Amino acid sequence: TEALASFEDVYSPRIVARMNDYDVRVAHTLGDHVWHVHEDTDEFFLVLDGRFDIALRAADGTESTVELRKGDTFVVPKGTEHKPTSTGGSILMFEPSGTSSTGDRHEGELPGNVDSTTGHELT
Repeated sequence: TEALASFEDVYSPRIVARMNDYDVRVAHTLGDHVWHVHEDTDEFFLVLDGRFDIALRAADGTESTVELRKGDTFVVPKGTEHKPTSTGGSILMFEPSGTSSTGDRHEGELPGNVDSTTGHELT
């Protein structure tokens, strides 16, 4: 709660802890992220507050959406294109240190509400 209260930027994760070679990150969410993929790592999400949906795109181009609410968890498998969307909330993520918030590749231009980062230190 303190970490989330220390910043307001959305889709701009803050590193709250490190474990082995992983970052534990928290972020505020609101609006659309961008379609992106992490080729070599899964991505774990825990919804801390609000609603957080993840659209998934299969190799054949079909799309589905996972709807998540407070307390829900979901793992996006490596190599899966996905696009988070939120009506407002906050999430906790586990990712290998150095993982970009916009993946190894992303689709289109980044919207102004999305920070392409490997995580920011808490100040």
